[in-house]
Amino acid sequence: MDRTPASNAAPSAASQQFRAELRRWRTGRGLTQRALAERVRFSRETVAAVESGRRFGSQEFAVRCDEVLATGGRLCELWPQVAAEQLAADGRRGPRFGEPARPDPAGVPGARRDPRDPQAVVAAIDELRELIGQVLAQPEPDGPTPPVVDRR
Repeated sequence: MDRTPASNAAPSAASQQFRAELRRWRTGRGLTQRALAERVRFSRETVAAVESGRRFGSQEFAVRCDEVLATGGRLCELWPQVAAEQLAADGRRGPRFGEPARPDPAGVPGARRDPRDPQAVVAAIDELRELIGQVLAQPEPDGPTPPVVDRR
């Protein structure tokens, strides 16, 4: 859910803006970090860590904060850029910023996407969540699997 940014990474523009907007809306509504945390059903530590830049948070965190703070979707608008920065901070490989982006074949599962495209990042995260859900929903096999016997 939450990912810690690399300690040597410089704060990024979208993450800084997200944190500033979150704090501005929270204080503007007269809420403490604890009060916001209770309303969005995250820990106070998570709210504090996101506001301070120690963590990125999650899309679910952004959605819940938008709803509770009545921002009109401002945090969700920023989220795709924050998610792209999160992927970059995690050290995942992808095209370098100087390389031209390859076209994303529409509707092709598992196709490479441009990690700089926030919508592609969100779509990839959604696909991963769906895949994890499918794996977790598979029934356990009945009993141990019989050993394979080589009869040569």
